[in-house]
Amino acid sequence: MQDGSGGGGVTSNVIGVWRARNVLKYLVRRDLALKYQQSVMGYLWSLIEPIGIGLIYYFVFIVVIGRGERLAGTIPTSQYILYLMSGIFAFMWTNGVISEATGALTGQKSLITTMSVPREVFPIGRVFARSAEFLAGLPILFAIAIWVGADFSWYLLVLPVAFLLQATFLIGVALLLSSLNVMLRDIERFMRMLHRLIFYSTPILYPLQAVEEHLPTWAQMIYKANPLVGVVELYHAAWFPQVYPSPGLLTTCVLGSFITLVAGWLVFYRLEPAVLKEL
Repeated sequence: MQDGSGGGGVTSNVIGVWRARNVLKYLVRRDLALKYQQSVMGYLWSLIEPIGIGLIYYFVFIVVIGRGERLAGTIPTSQYILYLMSGIFAFMWTNGVISEATGALTGQKSLITTMSVPREVFPIGRVFARSAEFLAGLPILFAIAIWVGADFSWYLLVLPVAFLLQATFLIGVALLLSSLNVMLRDIERFMRMLHRLIFYSTPILYPLQAVEEHLPTWAQMIYKANPLVGVVELYHAAWFPQVYPSPGLLTTCVLGSFITLVAGWLVFYRLEPAVLKEL
């Protein structure tokens, strides 16, 4: 590994990350251990937060306001909690990566400047660490599905597809934000607003059908350009096949996820020398 410059290019850095996969595993285990070592409930906190958020929104919109039919769209109101939770778990993974990957380089200066590994492993490690929490929540979704009487069909096979697409997108985001934050510390402050924007601009609380009915075509195109829209719809489709993404949305999601990954890796590679100087 050639220090600071990224070696022989982006391709060699990708290969370098693969060769440093044992280091990546160590970083993931370390991040998870540090996060929960002082906690009595440990990993349960990664489940309590999304469940709590889901129950609050369910109580407000379904129980108090009584907008079940409007929010659920083609989803049975009795199963809206499953629709809601499948989107919230995906959002929590995204939210966690954005929060932690932003400081993935600035918070690990000593390791970055002393370890002879591709620096990409540090933000990528945050993506994998938070994915472990997401995967821990899947049994909760299955339990909710059984409770509300959801159908189990072959559409459940889209879950790993959605997971891989979201991981691809988040790795690109993590690489982009972690490098930019070293050069522009305002990025970290901007993230607080981005969390809310992501939550309300993806079909988590409401069906995509409502967006298609109320927004003009040009606004729908902007809305659907967000790869997370297709990802969340895939998570929903695992339980509710009627909301399976259209070919156009699915293509946008796949292309958007891979473009984000490539863009994030290129920006990280270009900024790496300046980032090391700044650190």
